[in-house]
Amino acid sequence: MKSGLLKNVHPEKRFEQVYDYILERIRRGEWKEHEKLPSIRMLAAEFGVHRLTVFKAYQLLKQENKVYVRDKSGYYVQPGSLLSPAAQQDPIVSAYVHESHLSEIHQVEAAYQFSKALLDPNLLPNRYFSEYVKNVFDLYPKVLGTYSTTQGDLELREALTRYFTKRYRFDLTHDEVLITSGSQEAIDLIARVLVRPRDSVLIDRPTYSPAIDVFRRQGAHLVPIGIGPDGYRLDQVEELMKKHKPRLFYLNPTFQNPTGYTVPAEQRKRLADLAAEYRCLLIEDDPCPDIYFGHEPPLPFFAYDTAGMTIYIRSFSKYVAPGLSIAMVACRPGLMSYLVKAKSLSDSGTPLLNQKIFLHYFFSERMQRHLEKLRTALAIRKDVMEEELAGTGWEWKSPEGGFNLWIKLPESTPMERLLVTSREQSISFVPGSICDPLRELKTWIRLSYSFLNEQQLREGLRRFAGIYRELTTGSNEG
Repeated sequence: MKSGLLKNVHPEKRFEQVYDYILERIRRGEWKEHEKLPSIRMLAAEFGVHRLTVFKAYQLLKQENKVYVRDKSGYYVQPGSLLSPAAQQDPIVSAYVHESHLSEIHQVEAAYQFSKALLDPNLLPNRYFSEYVKNVFDLYPKVLGTYSTTQGDLELREALTRYFTKRYRFDLTHDEVLITSGSQEAIDLIARVLVRPRDSVLIDRPTYSPAIDVFRRQGAHLVPIGIGPDGYRLDQVEELMKKHKPRLFYLNPTFQNPTGYTVPAEQRKRLADLAAEYRCLLIEDDPCPDIYFGHEPPLPFFAYDTAGMTIYIRSFSKYVAPGLSIAMVACRPGLMSYLVKAKSLSDSGTPLLNQKIFLHYFFSERMQRHLEKLRTALAIRKDVMEEELAGTGWEWKSPEGGFNLWIKLPESTPMERLLVTSREQSISFVPGSICDPLRELKTWIRLSYSFLNEQQLREGLRRFAGIYRELTTGSNEG
């Protein structure tokens, strides 16, 4: 740790960084039970902060029974604060107990990946994909020797403008479209441009885990808003807008990640009006509206917005071509100019080759026909997952689209042991607490049905249910 590490962190947030640093080292066993911890003076010098900052972090750890004090001696590690030896080496458990880093879970190899809300590569028309790659090199022989513009390839932006205007009745021009390398880059750009330390940000509870990390890194004050099968309580949303005067509201209203819930059309219209009334930007993250199992979902918020208060993020990575990592941001010119400037500081634009391949692949008649096959295949896999879990007694709301089941386990569930044991048997899943801005949804989990085939789903779910039974009943049956 070097002096001045926290100089770019807002002063009121620095004690949280010190707190996280101490807690992580305790949990990983770097400081053992009853071991004396570094003095306030030492940590203050190491971080380059005031001693009161370190004192505040230690006091919070003391309140949470992570450390204790010996008179005139200092702070010591409280017994029971360490992770088990298996958990100390397990990135899944580390993500669960410490940060909400979904990437740590995704990096773990497992035979049964219920943690990846991505499409099974075998469901894509891979045999035809190479044809479009070859066509791109024929049409644009100098594509590898050319940078894209920062805002994105004009031909692609014009095609997207026509597509969204025709399909969703967007009032949009190509100058109001930015191409990014996936939705996470888009969220990061928006946060860096719009959020300052202590700004209030409304956010779904639960929500997409990386978004929590991005806004927290900017020093935002996160204000959770519960989302349910019927959407939001609009009276609560309005009350929070009045009280907190939020800079923005990050929401994922269509087949929401992780819940699968969809906000109904009448709420979308009203929320667009509330955003205009309270000058709160709506950041609409829309990664999979094409993956519906019955009726098409309602129009995006952007279609209802007449005041320019919506920034629309549309990712194509999850079900079109993950390897290309293409996403689109749509917003009005005043906001767009700031986003383009921010992107120019990060890179010279999303790779032009990826944009050209996507242009010819996504808008092809073959790919558009294939979307219907994808919907059918994923509906079958969802049904398989629900069938296998039907006898568990777990609770969930069957989604009308998307990639995930959001499942409520009994209150007595030993989540950390379930994570460790599942990992030992090559099964991964997402614990609900990392999707919660308050880190409190300890008995919820997200299981994705999109990445495994039907046979793998059945095998993996039977093993997972068996692990749960053994942990909760001590039985070896099943």
